[in-house]
Amino acid sequence: MFKKVLISDDLGSINKGVLSVLKDLGVPEVEEVHYCDDAYLRIQKALLENDPFELFISDLSFKMDHRDQQFHSGEALIKTLKEKVPQLKVIVYSVEDRPLKLKKLINTLAVEGFVNKGRNGLKELKTAVQQVQQGKTYHSPHLEGILNTKALLEFTDHDAYMLQLLSLGKSQEEISTTLKEKNLSPSSLSSVEKRLNKLRIQFKANNATHLVTITKDLGLI
Repeated sequence: MFKKVLISDDLGSINKGVLSVLKDLGVPEVEEVHYCDDAYLRIQKALLENDPFELFISDLSFKMDHRDQQFHSGEALIKTLKEKVPQLKVIVYSVEDRPLKLKKLINTLAVEGFVNKGRNGLKELKTAVQQVQQGKTYHSPHLEGILNTKALLEFTDHDAYMLQLLSLGKSQEEISTTLKEKNLSPSSLSSVEKRLNKLRIQFKANNATHLVTITKDLGLI
């Protein structure tokens, strides 16, 4: 089992729950912080002392207050940690369940675990810590369903950009022109028409406006 773990959440009650899970697992040294900057400094200090943290458990959202912060979100902190301390294992413990955000965190930032805060959150977190300690990854079961939906698997950054333009009232012709100006491909009018039509079918949207509404609700744009 991990010997040294840091947890970060701006709600003390959440940290207490996570602490109880780690205690049950027999983790001998656990520290907690309530600010992302404090987490970063604590991790750097441990590295300098040659006594590094092995696991970092963090929320994504931190409310702003009077204190000025370098890192305004758990996501920003995790991105930096993955670049500077790649050996540190990371588990996100959050209410976030928007598909595109999950896809980014899990695939792009390569977090080892993503646990959804909820009725079974602490139970799943315990499983996640055990799995990650064994060199595996863990995602809450219902999040796996979201990530593996066919529509999401086939949804690209190019699609997101086209839908953002569509949400601004751009016509298909204007979207095609914008894509060409930015050297983004495919950009022809016919390719834009075909792709938007396919997205309407995938997301079962009645029209373009409905498509924009659905994808916004899903957090895709």
